[in-house]
Amino acid sequence: MKKKPDNVVFNEQTNRYDAALKPYATSVGAPVITSTDSIAWKNISVQKVNHRLKTRYLELKEAYDEMMREYRYSELIYNAKFSFEPIMGQVYHLYQRDNEESFLSLIAPDQCNFKSLGSYYLNAEQIWEKVNEI
Repeated sequence: MKKKPDNVVFNEQTNRYDAALKPYATSVGAPVITSTDSIAWKNISVQKVNHRLKTRYLELKEAYDEMMREYRYSELIYNAKFSFEPIMGQVYHLYQRDNEESFLSLIAPDQCNFKSLGSYYLNAEQIWEKVNEI
């Protein structure tokens, strides 16, 4: 078969002229098809995505750390000895006896001589939160 000139769009597989079927311009007077440089766009996009993912990771890490603090406080309190039912919204004080046994009390640290392990607040979800002592 005879080779067609470059400006003639001929499909050798179907043996037809199919310039009208192409998704791009095929005539000599058509605008030039140039590839755009997408490297700069990719670099900016990668930086944005990395920043977003790092920010989200830090948010999740902070939430996880907070959850683990709540877990440790609750575990500390629930493993302590106490003979009353704590009331939500109240502050209680955790102490340690000489035999290393911990116990929960209503008595404030300035009113007794036991080793204080901190003051804790029972919130509405029954999770213990440590009270910042002034």
